[in-house]
This record gives sequence, structure tokens and C-alpha cells, in this order.
Amino acid sequence: MEEINLLADKIRNGDRAALSRGITLCESDLALHKSQALFLLDQLYPFTGNSIRIGVSGIPGAGKSTLIEALGTYSIDRHQKRVAVLAIDPSSEQSSGSILGDKTRMEALSTRQDAFIRPSPTKTQLGGVAQQTQTAILLCEAAAYDVIIVETVGVGQSEIAINHMVDVFLLLQIVGAGDDIQAMKRGVLEWVDMVVFNKADQGKETQARVEAANMSKALGLFPSKYAGWSIPVLSCSALEKTGIEAIWETIISHQLHLNQKEIFKKQREDQLNNLLCSLEAQVLRVFLAQHKKINVLRKENQLNWQAKEVPPFGVLEAFKKQLTKIFLEEE
Repeated sequence: MEEINLLADKIRNGDRAALSRGITLCESDLALHKSQALFLLDQLYPFTGNSIRIGVSGIPGAGKSTLIEALGTYSIDRHQKRVAVLAIDPSSEQSSGSILGDKTRMEALSTRQDAFIRPSPTKTQLGGVAQQTQTAILLCEAAAYDVIIVETVGVGQSEIAINHMVDVFLLLQIVGAGDDIQAMKRGVLEWVDMVVFNKADQGKETQARVEAANMSKALGLFPSKYAGWSIPVLSCSALEKTGIEAIWETIISHQLHLNQKEIFKKQREDQLNNLLCSLEAQVLRVFLAQHKKINVLRKENQLNWQAKEVPPFGVLEAFKKQLTKIFLEEE
């Protein structure tokens, strides 16, 4: 594993090419690469945990990339932060390909020395994030990035996987794009830490304030995600870079609140547990897929069902009993 140790050292020294290679290694489906990725994470884990983890979600066209670029450049210029952006793009169900075009949308940010932008495909992963988003967060932290922003796939009301990966969950809305009833529905709004109405420009500033006030009232009907934290509803124009300072200050206030209430440590522990459970499930799926006896049983059951020798759903109950027998024999 000498090669992986060298890669870990380069990542810790801020080598962006090495960081990209590390994330690619973690995203690989090859068995050898999976073992190397786990070893790399072990080497780097002691150097993680020192960033602000921000998740930005919203419907397609809400201006997530534009907001992230404005927020990223602001934090670099005004607060001397190093910013990493993990942009998640949907994969095609038919070809499995992805455009991965978010980096081109953040042209100004991508040229900054203190910024790192990494597009990743979902690979059919649900929830608006990629399968290895959490590991990529850890690698970016090990590379000493102070602010890590995850841009999810354009999502609807039920994609909340990002909530288990970040400290601050920001939901981006568009001025004039929805009705008040939508704001009262449960789902993603139960888990957000702040809401921002974007595109408050071209004469829509007043409308943005009205919609933000209505959203704030609707959110008052929900139980608090954290004791003492009322979800702020802000407005901005990411294109004109107005309202960005207020968004940043709200993010910092949220971090201070979590620390004062001793929530932050527990939240980070939950994030790590979520990652380990996910990786454990991946290991288990690979193990089952490669188990010779289980593969034989699966093929036999499929043939029996197709020949209509057994009821289709009865196969599953029989399969469960067969699995139990296999593992009892191997003990």
C-alpha cells in the first residue's frame, strides 16, 4: 500500500490532482480499488472534520450552481477560506453516462487557486447525491478545505439523503415558482436548516420578500429540527451577488448554535455512522453477489419461477430459508 500512502501524503499537502485521483479511487467499482479506497480513508480520517459542510438543494433551474459560485468566491475573498464543491449530476438509466457540466457553470470559481470543483455522477443512486459523496467530503477535509459545498441533483420533495451528510442543509427556491400550499407540505422542508429564495432581481425584490415571509409562516407549523433554531428564510440574487453576505452569516450562526447546544458533535457522529452503514451495505452486496452457493440458488429459483413450478413470491420465502441454511452450515 506504499502507493496509497504516497497518495494520502499528496492529498494532505493540498495537491488537487491527487485529491481528484483519491475521489476517483473511492468511486471505482473494482474490488482492488475498493480495498485501496478503504485504506486511503483510514490514513486520512485523523485529518478530517475541520470544515463547514453545506448542502445546497432545489429544483432544476433554481440557480444552485450560480449561488454556490457566488457563495464560494465570497468566502474566499472576504474570509480567506478554501472551498471545495462536490457537484452531483444525474446518470442516464440507459447509457449510465453523465454530462458532468457543473464545473463549466462555475467558471469564475474554478479558476481560483483556493477552490476545488469535482463533478460526480449519481450512478442511479437515489436521494440527490452520489454513492461516494460522503467519502469525497472526508478527502476534501483531509486536503484542508475549510468549506465544502455539496450541490445535489435537482430534487423534489422527498430527496433528503444530503441531510445525513452535511451540517447545514440549504434549500433553494425560485421567486414566483410555487404556491403557498407546497410550502405547507412535509418532506424535504422538515429537514432543511435554511431556505433561500433566489432570482430576487429584475423588479422581483418585493415579491421575494412576500414569498419569504409566507414560507416563514408555513415553516412555523413544523416542529423544530433543532431546539431553539427557527428556520431562516432569506432572499438573494445569485446572479447579481446580492444577499450572499446574509446567507454566509446565517450559515455561521447555525454552526455556532449547533456548538452551543452541543448538537454538533452528535451530528458528526451520526454522519460517520451513516457513511459506515452505507459502506457496510456495499461490502455485503458484493459478498453476496460473489458467493457461489447463493448464485447457484438464485439461478435455480429464477428457472423454477419462469417454469411456473413455484409461485413467484413463494420463491422469496424459500430463498430466505435457503440462505439461513447456507450460513448455518458455514458457522
